[in-house]
Amino acid sequence: MESQVIEKIFSGWQGILELDYQKIGNTTQLVKAYSQAPLKIQRSFYPEGQGICHSIILHTAGGVVGGDRLCQTIHLQPETQVLLTTPAASKIYRSQGEIAYNYINIELQKNTYLEFIPRESIIFNGAKISQNLRVNLAESACYLGWEITRFGRTARGETFTKGEWKSCTEIWQNQRPIWIDRQGFTASEELLNSPHGLGGKPVIATLVWVGQSVSEDAVQQIRQLWEQRETSSQAGVTQLISGLLCRYRGNSTQEVIDWFTEVWRFLRQNYIGQLGAKPRVWQL
Repeated sequence: MESQVIEKIFSGWQGILELDYQKIGNTTQLVKAYSQAPLKIQRSFYPEGQGICHSIILHTAGGVVGGDRLCQTIHLQPETQVLLTTPAASKIYRSQGEIAYNYINIELQKNTYLEFIPRESIIFNGAKISQNLRVNLAESACYLGWEITRFGRTARGETFTKGEWKSCTEIWQNQRPIWIDRQGFTASEELLNSPHGLGGKPVIATLVWVGQSVSEDAVQQIRQLWEQRETSSQAGVTQLISGLLCRYRGNSTQEVIDWFTEVWRFLRQNYIGQLGAKPRVWQL
């Protein structure tokens, strides 16, 4: 009986990824990369010079199913700058009853800067997923991250009427929480169409920047980046105590990726001093 219980608990993939970045000379280098399938890290790229390391996280199984447990640990040693992304959309497949878990723990030491900007996640009808991201910032560290989620394969006419989705992001600095965001729901037609839910829109997204204060003038400029678009989607920009928050609810993952990319490059240029190059893997 005990062996059956253990087999039930560990019925899915148990993926592990541990990354450690260090400044060596003028170069940010990935000095530790431990992975366990289905997670894997590609070799580092330097399209913006040696100071900023671009890394691509792969999920070699092609998608996440109920019972999978993915654990990622990302550590930036002092003075490092890193961009992390994924090559394509993540697919969360229909579950037979079990929940899939994705845990990400990020540790940023002094004078570090991380951009964690994966492609979107597609939540298939019937999927069950719980995502947990925790970021610990040193006093002088900066973090920019986004999460883009599409509910249902809408190109095939599929809607997310069965399943569960949970997402929790916590950002801490000096042992104090500076931004905590918990979202989640059990799928239903009512929630999909409610103005207090998805409002009939299949895509939601969040971008957060923390570590430096953002001026009111910068907030207005970022709002204008959205307002110049002709769209029925909805978005908002909020000034945080030490950062910025963007929200999106709409129809198009490409639309929000384009807007978030503009916001990312604006923040990069105004607060880091570099415009930022789009990850080459996005162009494949």
